[in-house]
Amino acid sequence: MLIGMLCASSAMMAQDRPRYEGMRDVNHVVDNTADSLEKANQVRPVSGSSRKGSNPVIFLVGNSTMRNGTLGNGNNGQWGWGYFERLFWDERKITVENHALGGMSTRTFYRDLWPAVLKGVQKGDYVFLELGHNDNGPLDSGRARSCIKGVGHDSTLVTIKETGRQEMVYTFGGYIRKYVAQIRAKGATPVLFTLTPRNDYEPDDPTRIQRKLADFTPWIKAMAQELNCAMIDLNDISATKLEKYGRWKTNYFFFGDKIHSSEFGARMNAASCAEGIEACTHPDVALLKTFLKQNALHPERIDKGRQPGKPVVFTTGDSTMKNTDSDADGMWGWGAVATSVFDETKCTVINAGMAGRSTRTFLDEGRWDKVYNSLEPGDFVLIQFGHNDIGGIDRDKERGVIASAADTCHVYHLQSNGQYKVIYSFGWYLKKFIQDVREKGATPILLSLTPRNEWPGGKIERRNDTYGRWYREVAAETGVEFVDVHNITADYFDSIGREATAPYYKNDHTHTSRLGALRNAQSVADGLRQIDSPLAKYLK
Repeated sequence: MLIGMLCASSAMMAQDRPRYEGMRDVNHVVDNTADSLEKANQVRPVSGSSRKGSNPVIFLVGNSTMRNGTLGNGNNGQWGWGYFERLFWDERKITVENHALGGMSTRTFYRDLWPAVLKGVQKGDYVFLELGHNDNGPLDSGRARSCIKGVGHDSTLVTIKETGRQEMVYTFGGYIRKYVAQIRAKGATPVLFTLTPRNDYEPDDPTRIQRKLADFTPWIKAMAQELNCAMIDLNDISATKLEKYGRWKTNYFFFGDKIHSSEFGARMNAASCAEGIEACTHPDVALLKTFLKQNALHPERIDKGRQPGKPVVFTTGDSTMKNTDSDADGMWGWGAVATSVFDETKCTVINAGMAGRSTRTFLDEGRWDKVYNSLEPGDFVLIQFGHNDIGGIDRDKERGVIASAADTCHVYHLQSNGQYKVIYSFGWYLKKFIQDVREKGATPILLSLTPRNEWPGGKIERRNDTYGRWYREVAAETGVEFVDVHNITADYFDSIGREATAPYYKNDHTHTSRLGALRNAQSVADGLRQIDSPLAKYLK
């Protein structure tokens, strides 16, 4: 599955794509930051402007892996982790300012941006340094952003061929020494970071993400030791996660190339930063650790009802899975009556569905993450969406997805908040859920959506040419167990006729009464037995 390539091409076709074209660098990627510091500075923070009273500030210094694009707003589908780092810190005690800029090296950031950043740094602040991705290429031509390799004390005076300007260039370690000395002179604390990992695997081990990144990791570690700085091995923390995820998931943690992260990857790297700080034993970060948000570092689980020795059956979906579920003639989701078919002496059922949600919004609101965080080997997850997945994507309720089972995506400009977001296909979201469940050692089971009480031509409506087809395509591609609840329930209603079906829908054509919810639960049980699912042994 070429999701990275497909998403990259979709992003390039988006109507809101930036109109500038960046310079292709020695890493064979196009840097989407225009070569205009004036334009970039229009949206960069004034150093120290986030400070609340006398509280400390975390200053982020880096390149496009920390802050992507000239505007840093995701309009190219790529995000830097600095955008999301604030989510992990208690803003009542400390604030985060992202001063990174795409295309910067240790040398060019120090020369062009660092003086302005340093002005806002005060005693008690922290400066996170993650630089190196752009510290290659020629010293004296093109972007002329490379430093001298290594951590020695060498320097050389170069003349930039295109401009005739002269500049003293130092080693990578030499620039790090300058940053650290000037940070400490302000009474602030430097923290060194190894580089974010790339989407590259070791040639002799296709399951292991490359850790080398030229020589930057050993150089950074050497400088941390020499200068007695706290150091976070961001490269290893994030790479270890990617290895657990596998290639399909790793691919969508990047966007457009093998270096720059998608929103998924940026959030992961931001979390890795915070996790690294929490685990760091260097005394320089002892106080800093007290400012971390523990609820962000240790995400919420929803399996408090778990009983030893029993698997949990999680049900995920929309209002047909979970509704008001109170008045017998009101609206019910079948997840509320799932224990009518599942044996509670053998398993625990947790209904994680939520009315009004699509695959996209169930994920974006963090509801799927709560299921994912709760999963343990041996659990089961029933996945059933569709009623809300076709509709406005960048307008109206903004919960729609691309109508396809293929791995495709597109950068959309949302009307509600003016932000840019990559939206994927219906099939892609299902595949993500399936892969996530398997990653945790649990079993995903795909359920087609419940039928609506509409009777064109005297037969209840079927959606086998859209959702039904997409479900089957996903099931065929992934090998996931598939229960065709849609047609099992529809066959039952056809057998009893339209008039007799009325009590199963008391409010509208989509939402069932309690009787209808019981019918759908029975259809799930019937379907599990039909496919001889391992979950069938937990039925009554």
